[in-house]
Amino acid sequence: MSAQQTIKVQLVRSPIGTKESHRATVRGLGLRKLNSVSELQDTPEVRGMINKIAYLVKVL
Repeated sequence: MSAQQTIKVQLVRSPIGTKESHRATVRGLGLRKLNSVSELQDTPEVRGMINKIAYLVKVL
């Protein structure tokens, strides 16, 4: 079996002024401050969360 794939996400825009659900998604991805990076498992659920807030994050 191969190791689980991971994906790195960086918060590049502030979630201030965005919808509450988008702010909750940012926190759900483990991102706190600007330019913070979170390494997550590459699953369809995580991909959907990234897609929802694509204007706030950058995939590394």
